[in-house]
Amino acid sequence: MKKKAFDIIFIILTATLLILWLQYGDPENYLVFSLIPLLAAYKLGQYSERTFRK
Repeated sequence: MKKKAFDIIFIILTATLLILWLQYGDPENYLVFSLIPLLAAYKLGQYSERTFRK
């Protein structure tokens, strides 16, 4: 998979999850857990950089 395709898939997946969380969840009560998606994005960024480096 190319880096651009990986980035697009990740952006679409993240946007979908955030929209669903705002529509059906209660973001004020679970603000403490907002660090988990940020950490996952950081780790995926490190993985993609190692994998797709030229």
